[in-house]
Amino acid sequence: MADLEEVQPVQTEEQFWLALQNIISAPATCHESLDNALRAWLDLVANGRDRFLESEDDIASCSQKLLECPIFAENCEYVRTQIIYSLLQEDELAPLHVIANFLLLDGRSDEKTFQRMVSEGCFGRLLELIKTCGGCDRRLHRLLLELMYEMSRIERLRPDDLHQIDDGFVIYLFQLIESLSDDAHDPYHYPVIRVLLVLNEQYMVASTSAAVSPVSPSAPLTNRVVKVLSMHGDDFRTFGENIILLLNRETETSLQLLILKLLYLLFTTTATCEYFYTNDLRVLLDVIIRNLLDLPSEMNVLRHTYLRVLAPLLSHTQLSQPPHYKREQILSLLEILRGSGNTHFLPPEPTTLRLIERVWSTPWLHEDDADSLSPKSPLGSLSLSQTGSTVSIIANVSEKPGVQTPSRKTDGEASKTTEANGSGEEPKAVGHRSPQQGRSLKPRRSLPEVPKHRHGVPMAPLPVITALHINGGGTKKSPPKLPPPRRLKTKLKTVTLGEVPSVGGTNSTTHT
Repeated sequence: MADLEEVQPVQTEEQFWLALQNIISAPATCHESLDNALRAWLDLVANGRDRFLESEDDIASCSQKLLECPIFAENCEYVRTQIIYSLLQEDELAPLHVIANFLLLDGRSDEKTFQRMVSEGCFGRLLELIKTCGGCDRRLHRLLLELMYEMSRIERLRPDDLHQIDDGFVIYLFQLIESLSDDAHDPYHYPVIRVLLVLNEQYMVASTSAAVSPVSPSAPLTNRVVKVLSMHGDDFRTFGENIILLLNRETETSLQLLILKLLYLLFTTTATCEYFYTNDLRVLLDVIIRNLLDLPSEMNVLRHTYLRVLAPLLSHTQLSQPPHYKREQILSLLEILRGSGNTHFLPPEPTTLRLIERVWSTPWLHEDDADSLSPKSPLGSLSLSQTGSTVSIIANVSEKPGVQTPSRKTDGEASKTTEANGSGEEPKAVGHRSPQQGRSLKPRRSLPEVPKHRHGVPMAPLPVITALHINGGGTKKSPPKLPPPRRLKTKLKTVTLGEVPSVGGTNSTTHT
């Protein structure tokens, strides 16, 4: 492998890709040759990052070529170990970018990579790099945020990892969102938001595990995401607006669950239950109503989580104060979910019924209705025991990354209804349907057929004319021509000068 150590610097993009192909296609028979090949690959890609690899997809192509070459296929564990150790030891930004890109791509295809990273202590290293490289290399900073998010949502972090997070790091992430609040399409927005959401989930899982584990550390973990919002929520309103916007647009189930977990904690914590603006809460209520009506029957986990968030949203936030928003729609939603007089929803299971009753017991829903349908329901506010048990349940619900939430319109029931009605129209996207349209869930009526009668008298189908027979001759005769106009025959009488016709009809001659 001496030739790999003497790689000449490339001058053109064509030379770059040719050199890359030569490196990954060279045979590697021992650890020394593997190390030389990996070092040559890393140096080449790092040096070409700012010259030939303008986008993240270009760097991902270099990583993908390494993943598909015989070097990795025959020595995958050794290659992963070497690259993970490089992440822990490397200080140069360009090589760190290449390393992080490879680990992100490899981890998405094989979760063992993220598990290995957590066991090797990579979370603390990512924490340190995110703090230091934000102002130096925005491309690397965003990539590190994505790597932390993907690793943390796949693998549970250790308590030692969570103890390394301080208030300053969380405040730094919130400040990033505020600084980009004027550009909702900035690529920083969602990577930063997702990191905060997944850190909150890690805190919830750790707190519920510590409550039941006899070997848990004596010092309890503080959820620093909720803590910072409790102390400085007024300074970080943009985050709240963005997670509602994200929930409105998101179709991935796992990310919806991450948002709902944080919302539940915020609505059940005294210091944060009024963190959101009232208008944002109304938008959130519209989104929850729409999504609950649109969920197929088999999506019980997500439906239960929405209902668990809906109860404190109605009872603990500004929505509990008059004028009450969407009261009739909420009651109609609960009736539909209970299956009252609706054939399009399957009978709910006991957990769903219990959660519906919890929402139904919100006092202001029945201020004008003394005879409610559930007079035995407890008063609206959640008790401490309900809140604690719900936190443990919500903390442990999960879904595999990438799984999309199906829509009721694409469910089997909807497709059968569509076929029966003869409608070929495609369903609209969930994000473009108003709550009023989604609330009724009535099947589309087909257009009326053109009547086959006139004024109530059935019309016999007209016979198909194949030939035209007239006068029995079998051929069509031309109509007779019109006669020419008659000409009047009159004799012109010549009158000579001096002759004047008389009145009596006789001629008289005047002589001059």
